[in-house]
Amino acid sequence: MVDYDPEQLLVQAKQSNRVALAKLISIVERGGGLARELTRLTWGQGEETYLVGITGAPGAGKSTLTDRLISVVRNRSLEVAVLAVDPTSPFSGGAILGDRIRMQDHATDKGVYIRSMATRGQLGGLALAVPEATRVLAAVKFPYVFIETVGVGQVEVEIVGAADTTAVVMTPGWGDSIQANKAGLMEVADLFIINKSDRDGTRETRRDIELMLEMSSFEDWIPPIIETVATGGSGIEETFEAIESHREYLERSGVGQKRREARILDELNHIVQVEINRKVDQLISQPSFSAKKVELINGDIDPYSLARELLKIEDD
Repeated sequence: MVDYDPEQLLVQAKQSNRVALAKLISIVERGGGLARELTRLTWGQGEETYLVGITGAPGAGKSTLTDRLISVVRNRSLEVAVLAVDPTSPFSGGAILGDRIRMQDHATDKGVYIRSMATRGQLGGLALAVPEATRVLAAVKFPYVFIETVGVGQVEVEIVGAADTTAVVMTPGWGDSIQANKAGLMEVADLFIINKSDRDGTRETRRDIELMLEMSSFEDWIPPIIETVATGGSGIEETFEAIESHREYLERSGVGQKRREARILDELNHIVQVEINRKVDQLISQPSFSAKKVELINGDIDPYSLARELLKIEDD
């Protein structure tokens, strides 16, 4: 395996070297010592970068919507990066591209960087890889980073919940509102998008979302509901304006700063858990553990006592 120099690659990436940037994201995906060094190098940089999470059921048109939003950002002469996240496919060598091929219209645009990410099995998985990857993109000074996930499972909710603004994409007649409620998306959604709104059932879907919003408690920001037809470009400008309105709200109210602080503490908590798990793996792989394992199986010691002994925890 090629051993990269994170510091040198970061310098090159900041000079718009996309090959160097791709290598940095690969370091993040693999995890380990180089990834930890990269986190040290990028920590505290790129606070101006705005993170937008985009999630929703498969087939809702998230990739087409993201493609259109890329165009909106580029029309404002700003650069944008996209992390297309697939937590369910560790076998493809990267995230399943599928519908994301539609975003390849921007592949030759030097102001756009698109990267697919998938679980590679490292400790921490995507829960650590995504914020670390966004930090790299922020250090390279992308004004916007879109984080798109393939579904609405718990892992996806956690990933997009780490964004500044989270958009939940639904379609008419799929029972998406019920699915959103079950998946906990109501807690992370800052705006709802009813895509393919030229289909029957749009009015019913809007009513369902409005009903859920009425039963939820909000402070100053009530998530807007935007109807789009991403394939035709309808509602895309309105979507971006809603994202910008939410950004202004976060800055004006101070909620944005509180969210960023909470994200930092959540990441620390996750890293602590990962490091503890790594330590446990080291402990139980030592030859001395074999004898203790026999004692445990024979009933000479109970699991709690052995665990506390391994971790050198004194009695309360």
